Amino acid sequence: MKNIEIKTLIIIAGPTAVGKTGLCVELAKKLKTEVISADSRQFYRELNIGTAKPSLEDMEGIIHHFINSHSISEYFSVGDFERQCLQKLEGIFQKNNIAILTGGSGMFIKAIIDGLDDMPDVDSELRNNLMQRLNNEGIQPLLKQLEFLDPDYFNTVDHKNSQRIVRALEVCIGSGMPFSSFHGQKKEERPFNILKICLNRNRDILYKRIDQRMDLMLANGLVDEARFLMNFRSHNALQTVGYKEVYEYLDGNYGYEELVRLLKRNSRRYAKRQLTWFKNQDDFLWFEAGNKDKIFEFIEEKLSV
Repeated sequence: MKNIEIKTLIIIAGPTAVGKTGLCVELAKKLKTEVISADSRQFYRELNIGTAKPSLEDMEGIIHHFINSHSISEYFSVGDFERQCLQKLEGIFQKNNIAILTGGSGMFIKAIIDGLDDMPDVDSELRNNLMQRLNNEGIQPLLKQLEFLDPDYFNTVDHKNSQRIVRALEVCIGSGMPFSSFHGQKKEERPFNILKICLNRNRDILYKRIDQRMDLMLANGLVDEARFLMNFRSHNALQTVGYKEVYEYLDGNYGYEELVRLLKRNSRRYAKRQLTWFKNQDDFLWFEAGNKDKIFEFIEEKLSV
């Protein structure tokens, strides 16, 4: 018998193409609950093929939050996700003692587990101005400004991650203090239990699934989708595996065969980085993705009194 007083968030994490969606749909049906996506690109309505976004058929009637919830023209940070996700969880927990969070974007998942450092409020006009500069001038002028305002963060941030660059600049400009000065605060205590599960597969099987997924994306029109989104290519969501290779192809930097090779190679490398990130989080419990019965038995045991 489950303890009806305890609220529990079950996190199902793992690399791309490992099989998170299917497992979560089945789990949500068993637990009669809803799923929250922590995939940093599936938020955007305009990004469909290149994000392997689950279809209505894939979701099988299970409510999935944060899929098609925002436009690529909007700025949506990890902090925005944390705030909105906690609000969604509060609503789910009013109806059910269990919720499911799934995805492969480590920073978004970590934001829900531990919280983010408190940052000052930022004027929306400042954010819009920075996004307009990014679209019109590219990322280099923003990087130069960040180097001047916060050299410590400049030396650690990924210089291709436009979303983090904009976020750091808006805090620097809006507060008059370096973005890095707000880091290092204590972890948040969440008002619910968290069960952290990470999925994996045999490496050869995982890589085969990734290759098959890329073939399917190309067949379904990935190149046309990227072309349609060309005006937004400087956004961080489109400077990622699956889109950046297509833009290089559209720029004439290589042919179609090389595009296919790079899409598959870089997707496999991305999956490897995801696995490394989650393995560095000490308290994730690891399961073979294909062994659903074992996963469900473990969850049931943990939820039982």
